[in-house]
Amino acid sequence: MAARLASPDLAESAEQLSDLIGCIYDTVLDSSSWTNAIERAMQFVGGVGASLYTKNAAMPSGHILHVVGISADYQSSYFDKYVALDPTTTVQFFAEIDEPIGIEDILPYAEFKQTRFYKEWVQPQGLADCINSVLDKSITNVAMFGVFRHERDGVADERARHRMRLIAPHIRRAVMIGRMFDLKAAEAATLADTLDGLSVGLFLVDSAARIVHANFAGHAMLDTADVLRASSGRLSARDSQADRALREALAVAGEGDSALGTRGIAMPLVGSTGERYVAHLLPLTSGARRQAGLVYSATAALVVRKADIDATSPPELIGKTFQLTPSELRVLLAIVQVGGVPEVAVALGVAETTIKTHLSRLFYKTGTRRQADLVKLFAGYATRVIG
Repeated sequence: MAARLASPDLAESAEQLSDLIGCIYDTVLDSSSWTNAIERAMQFVGGVGASLYTKNAAMPSGHILHVVGISADYQSSYFDKYVALDPTTTVQFFAEIDEPIGIEDILPYAEFKQTRFYKEWVQPQGLADCINSVLDKSITNVAMFGVFRHERDGVADERARHRMRLIAPHIRRAVMIGRMFDLKAAEAATLADTLDGLSVGLFLVDSAARIVHANFAGHAMLDTADVLRASSGRLSARDSQADRALREALAVAGEGDSALGTRGIAMPLVGSTGERYVAHLLPLTSGARRQAGLVYSATAALVVRKADIDATSPPELIGKTFQLTPSELRVLLAIVQVGGVPEVAVALGVAETTIKTHLSRLFYKTGTRRQADLVKLFAGYATRVIG
């Protein structure tokens, strides 16, 4: 359904949202425009910085894809030194896609202010919170969009959360389509020609599902007619439920980005043998994408690829296997990544007795006796999942 702004956000904000969604989708055809897009998203949600980034589930590392408002020194120090100390890291692997997460969703703010991460990385920048939305998860990584809140903005409130919910699905669509190919603005008009060599299936279609163009991989899918079919020049999915969702999305794609709303994001497709695919629909009637759409008389681009195998990240798997609480899992990861009880207590900003209490529960639940055994346990799960 189309994105809606709640009162008191009126027409001006609705127009701002529509323009922002268009700007986000234009990044698919010009990856260099991401900086502008996330800056505008930051302003819409309310904050002083924003970032598209990934975190690794098995080790304290990650990668910043695009960022505004955070200095280079703090960017590098986060993944070099502080990612393992960030209390949000553990919970982010359990988070629901597109659902905003703030500090207060994870631990009491007073407790957060006692952490080493807050004292050494957050407070010196004058920050108060970071409202994050998980865009995608795999076995080893989680991709996120986050907006950094200044002390004058305060912690993530309901207005900021509401606005993040409005834009997160659109950022997810743009990221998931855009990572399949990296285009520059000059290539947008020759979209079909540029993408003919891709391994993913690409279909340019109109609002009635008429196929205007398909790349080589797309034609191969149509030839097998296992997942997608072409009948009288119109695209359809083998599965009736998926076909209905596809047609509903295409019917409104020509009405603009806002009209499409969250339809056509990560649509599941299933072949006759049970093989799974995922499809993403990109509207081509607005912004910089309009030129590509006009050239081919298409209202949308449908990108189809094989679905990733569902798998659980090591922290999530360990947490579920041993029924660990978020606090217990946070202490376990800190033991693995930081060190012994004194170091973990300083890093998490709690008393050593608190860490020892969590450790005793960890030993009981996991059947281990020493901290070294916990480290080996985590390493074993990481190897099992990743390797």
